[in-house]
Formats: sequence, structure tokens, C-alpha cells
Amino acid sequence: MKRSAFLAGLAAAALSPALGRAQGGYPDRQIRMVIPFAPGGTTDLLARAVGHHLQEAWGQPVVADNRAGANGVVAGDIVAKAAGDGYTLSTVAMGHAINPLIYRKLPYDGVNDFTPISLLATFPQLVLVHPSLPVKTLPELIDFARKSPKPLTYGSGGNGSSQHLAGALFAHMAGLTMTHVAYKGGNPAQLDLMAGNLDLVIMQPNSKEVVTSGKLRALAVSSPQRSPDYPDVPTVAEAAVPGYQSVAWYGLVAPKNMPDAVLAKLSAETIRAVAAPAARGVIATQGGVAVGGTPAEFADFIVAERKRYEAIVREAGMIVE
Repeated sequence: MKRSAFLAGLAAAALSPALGRAQGGYPDRQIRMVIPFAPGGTTDLLARAVGHHLQEAWGQPVVADNRAGANGVVAGDIVAKAAGDGYTLSTVAMGHAINPLIYRKLPYDGVNDFTPISLLATFPQLVLVHPSLPVKTLPELIDFARKSPKPLTYGSGGNGSSQHLAGALFAHMAGLTMTHVAYKGGNPAQLDLMAGNLDLVIMQPNSKEVVTSGKLRALAVSSPQRSPDYPDVPTVAEAAVPGYQSVAWYGLVAPKNMPDAVLAKLSAETIRAVAAPAARGVIATQGGVAVGGTPAEFADFIVAERKRYEAIVREAGMIVE
């Protein structure tokens, strides 16, 4: 049997009370939740919500450990070198899938040193422009960019961030030349766009108010479907660039060599955590969509994301030697 099929069946089986009782030995002590970004962001809030659920379900402390740096590489190195016993977990973002493409010298094997547990949530991103830019639709933006005497600028939260990848993919598929401007986080990029120092960003704004108040203009949404938060905003694909999609996302992983019984128990409880009010509230407040799912499904998702951006990483010059 293929391992992906085995893990999928195992995670489903973990929902049964009988298997849950058979795994009663785990956990019997504190669990460490490594978070690859600073406190206060979506990754941090979601990690703490999931961790709180696991703590309540199992009666063992789940301690948050924020280890920001290098688009998740600092945290990834810690997790990759930890024991695969279920007592070290980590929330991850898109960088987890993309870093093996970007960094020539990762201190770990970005593909084989981790055990995927579950995709937690996806977050549609908006194509946002300053109101002073003379465009009101995505086709108008593309036409304006093609006629502009100099490349339009787009901001992001840093090299290889979800905003960078979304912008580079958009430029590639729309046949545009744009200049990337990297910031230390998505919020500074949004603030500079609001100040009129950028032409556009593709990101989830830190609040709906910046759009509804007219401080920024939303031209399209990056996901395959329209966002419930912005039902009147078309997708990039339907507005102008067929086939385009690029979403931010967050998942839960652990080190490699995790026992199947522990993985099954973690998978089942993580699915429950994502469905619980605390995590769903965080996801909804941040404009996301709760997902959940088996380890096999998350593993396949990571592979698909890596393939989606492989050529874009090279074309946009994201590779770090």
C-alpha cells in the first residue's frame, strides 16, 4: 500500500474511540509549538488557537515558542532536528513548501525532514492599488502597466513570501514586467501602498476597513473562488488572467519518523481543532477559509504548491545562493 493511502486511512481511523483509547500513552508531557514568525500575526494566532485546543483535549501544556527568521528557515531547522515523537510541532506557512526552491543551502532537507499533519487554512489575497492609480478594474491595471514608461512596483513581506509569489506569478501570467519591493513583513508593504509609495500589492489586508473605506482599491481576489468577505470583487482568473490562483496558507507539521499511532492521534485532534470555534474565529477574522485534512492530503498539497511556483522562483530571481 502506498504510504499516502495508508496515512489517509490511519488518520480517518483515529476518529474512532477504540483507537483513541489504544493510544492513551501520548501525550504524557508538555508539547512545544514552534512558530516561525513573531507574535501577533496570523501564523502565531492560529498556532495558539490550535495549541489551546490540544491542551484542553489532552490535559498537557502546549507551549508556544516563536522563532522568527529567514522566511521560516530558523524554525524549520529547530523542528527538523527534533525527535519525531509528537512533542515538537510547528505551524508553517507557504515558505515551508517554497524554501527548498529558494535556498541552495538549507540546514535541513525541506522535503524529507518533516511529517505533514494537516493543512489548517487558506487565505485569499487581494490585488490592491492606491486610489490615485487611474484604474478601477484588473484589465485596466494590466493595460496601464503595459503602457507605463516604467515598470509598476509591487510590494511584499519579503523574498519568497506569499505576496512576492502572488505578484511574481501574476506578472508572469499577465505578461508584465514589474519591480518587486521587499519589506520586513506584509504590514509595512500595505502601509507604503497606502502612502502612495507603491503601485500595488497582492495580499490579505490587515482589515476590511482599508478597502471599504476607500483607502485602498481592491481589483481582484487571488483564490479560485470569490472571497465571502468581498463578494463583489472578481477573481483574477475570471477578470483577466485565466488559470491564475495563489493563496496564502498555514499548516501543521512535525519532525520526520513519527510513529503512525501518534500521527493518527495528532491528525484526528487537529481536524477537530480546526473545526472548533477558537481556530475558526481566528481564521474568519483574518479573512481565511478553514480546511483541515489528513496528513496525506497535506503532503500532496505541499508538493502541488512547490510545483506551482518552481519556475516562478527562478524567473523572479528569488534564489539565494
